[in-house]
Amino acid sequence: MKVTVVGAGNVGATCAQRIVEGDIADVYLVDVVEGLAEGKALDLAQAAPIVGHSRRITGGQDYEGAAGSDVVVITAGKPRQPGMSREDLLAVNAKIVASIAREVFAVAPDAIFVVVTNPLDVTTHVVQRVTGLPRTRVMGMAGLLDTARFRTFVAWRLGCSAEDVSAMVLGGHGDTMVPILSHATLSGVPLTQLLSAEELEAIVQRTRDGGAEVVRLLKTGSAYYAPAAAVAEMVAAIAADEKRLAPVSVELQGEYGLKDVCLGVPVILGAGGAERVVEVALPDHELEALHRSARAVAEAVEAWHRMAGDDPAAW
Repeated sequence: MKVTVVGAGNVGATCAQRIVEGDIADVYLVDVVEGLAEGKALDLAQAAPIVGHSRRITGGQDYEGAAGSDVVVITAGKPRQPGMSREDLLAVNAKIVASIAREVFAVAPDAIFVVVTNPLDVTTHVVQRVTGLPRTRVMGMAGLLDTARFRTFVAWRLGCSAEDVSAMVLGGHGDTMVPILSHATLSGVPLTQLLSAEELEAIVQRTRDGGAEVVRLLKTGSAYYAPAAAVAEMVAAIAADEKRLAPVSVELQGEYGLKDVCLGVPVILGAGGAERVVEVALPDHELEALHRSARAVAEAVEAWHRMAGDDPAAW
């Protein structure tokens, strides 16, 4: 299997590292900055005998190297700075992602696209419109990351293993994300029996602020270890046809009463990509929160269309 990772910054390079060192696939790393992708790929290749894998990793500036890719991961874009929301990045990053999608699709028309660049749900919409691919082959990485943050904070509060925390965070990748408390458990025990409403709300809020918290601490960058781990998990599920249930952003076509909006929902991940959206029964207040999140995403998409027009060929 071959994976192209577009963007050799912290997120992209760490994605490439996890994919090759996890023995998931060969990787082509590409970046517009001269020498950056080649240098990082060379460094990672030289680590292979030490780490103990035989995966091939190469790098370059041109998209021709992406030919034959089974999966394309798009991480390139402007990183979020302190005080910036994901929506602040809309104009510049949506344009960058549109250009990348067009270039890569020309040489790898059979690939499945995994979008990481923020604002995630909008850029997923952009890639799907530019390529014209079905929703099964265009998805955004967000829910896995947000869910991992939620599980981590719950485990810290309870003093338990994060692996024993089962949860889903759905909705848009931003302030309107929806941790599904009605289905959250610790080894089958509902979290609502273990934590007070106030404790859960504090964890939910920290989850929503998870990316911004990292940005504030780093001061000159944003999260990349956890996002890269989430990408690698998605790519592994596709590569091994695992039929893995995971929350990812895909275009909804009536599920949850929503249509024509990319939103984080539970999806079966396999060789065909986002093979099926799973509709989970939600209490009214969580379903309403999911709809509010969808409206926020739709407003961001509308803002992009006002700036760029409705013709993907012109993006």
